[in-house]
Amino acid sequence: MNWLTNFVRPKFQRLVATPREVPENLWHRCSVCGHMVFHRDLEAALNVCPHCGHHLRLKIKARLQMLFDDGAYQRIELPKPVDDPLKFKDQKKYTDRLKDARAKTGEQDAIIVAHGKMGGQAVVVAAFNFDFQGGSMGVAVGDGLVAAGELAMVQDAALIVVPASGGARMQEGILSLMQMARSTVAVDKVKEKRLPYIVLLTDPTTGGVSASFAMLGDIAIAEPGAVIGFAGARVIETTIREKLPEGFQKAEYLLEHGMVDMVVPRRNLRETLIRVISLLRNRAPAAPVIPLPVEPVQPPAAEG
Repeated sequence: MNWLTNFVRPKFQRLVATPREVPENLWHRCSVCGHMVFHRDLEAALNVCPHCGHHLRLKIKARLQMLFDDGAYQRIELPKPVDDPLKFKDQKKYTDRLKDARAKTGEQDAIIVAHGKMGGQAVVVAAFNFDFQGGSMGVAVGDGLVAAGELAMVQDAALIVVPASGGARMQEGILSLMQMARSTVAVDKVKEKRLPYIVLLTDPTTGGVSASFAMLGDIAIAEPGAVIGFAGARVIETTIREKLPEGFQKAEYLLEHGMVDMVVPRRNLRETLIRVISLLRNRAPAAPVIPLPVEPVQPPAAEG
């Protein structure tokens, strides 16, 4: 027995026998084409599959950094409503579901309101966090939309809303449905001030969200492949007992039928939004107006 047997050999055996741990989140499988994409490549492509162009869902903070100049923005503190106004309980208490969602996301609810510059222009962005209970709209989300509208008016800024939601939050019942009316009123006030209101529809935008503020934009822009609608396709097929058209409720289908104005790839979204805001805010002519020469009016010839 020597140092080779006692020290080197056991260490070499451990090195060979023990598999190295590989983090599970290094690779992501595209849900459309099935290709595995390295996480850094996916982040560099803004969560768009480089093989088929499928737009995967984008984390809320990554989206805000993508939109604002130099990724710099300021968040505002939102009002804190009562957590469980109806004392709702199904398989779990609603308060427990909120605690789980807050621990998972590090956020208080499903919306972030931020302000900053986009192409040098003042903007307020209200973005939904789908990771927080599916981006469902409760009282806190309604408060966020109202606060975003008020901030846009105070700052004389364009308002951009980025919904990603399954609709109203069932645990808050009628209080959740009331946010449809509240958000619509907030949007109307922004429009009365002649400020641009732009909606960026992402996957998914459904339920009471699509039935209220999400379809009221001066300009409605959608990401490719985003599901946009009210009820789910299976529910509609069961109700009408007919097969729905291919691609029904997808962004491209809605564009063909006049429900959205543009379908823009994620890499072009920021430039498109800057151009749209500039057009809506710049009410002056694009070039100097040159008056046409006025020909002198000849007096009528005298008769006789």
